[in-house]
Amino acid sequence: MQNGLKQQFAEKWERFFRSASLPICLFYTNDEQQAEPVKPYPGMHCLIRDLARVRAGESLSFASNTIGCAGGRCYLGFAQRLRPDFNYFLSCGIPGQLAGERYKASQELVAEQFKREPHMPAPAGLIVFKRWDKLAESDDPAVVIFFAQPDVLSGLFALANFDESDSQAVVAPMGSGCSSIVHYPYRELQSSHQKAVLGMFDVSARPWVPPGELTLAIPWPKFLRMVSEMDESFLVTESWSKVMMRISPPGS
Repeated sequence: MQNGLKQQFAEKWERFFRSASLPICLFYTNDEQQAEPVKPYPGMHCLIRDLARVRAGESLSFASNTIGCAGGRCYLGFAQRLRPDFNYFLSCGIPGQLAGERYKASQELVAEQFKREPHMPAPAGLIVFKRWDKLAESDDPAVVIFFAQPDVLSGLFALANFDESDSQAVVAPMGSGCSSIVHYPYRELQSSHQKAVLGMFDVSARPWVPPGELTLAIPWPKFLRMVSEMDESFLVTESWSKVMMRISPPGS
């Protein structure tokens, strides 16, 4: 990470977004000393639930065997396939055998969607999540993830569009909570025109985030541009100051 960037962003964030939560960052590594390893859980366990600990200041690392659901292992790149009956699980289930989540009208629609979704292999054996203020100068973040209320999201959304002629600088692809903060934004790193990803619309993940929050996950190079442009953007206008004054601390 660039020298001084950690403090520079923290100061700008406080100036323009007041008491809003700092973002968390993710990166892949093989270094087991980077963060506290999460222990395996019995049964299914949602990654989004654990990220509450990261948002509170813990730095955590996950390996394939400590991600508590097949979807999470796939979307974080540690498995190539979802469960064999996933098409039915995501749609209307199998009578007498499997209760479906009913997010798609048919298993055929699920199959068609996943034909278009390339697998993203994990580049290392661990994925690390750290809150911004816990980053070390030697860390190399790949994605920056904001958990934010609507007023904060409006500012981030506008900033993500500030240097873009394309009206689709922010996208909201359908997927699990973990896919919206890892899979999709990490894939954007390979794009010549990186987009921010609006997410956490996954009904199954919603119980593990506060009711007034969604996420915006930003590939690192795009995030750097956004930080560099904060002082020249709408954030210095009276229009933003009126919105900024409404931003309240998390949980208030």
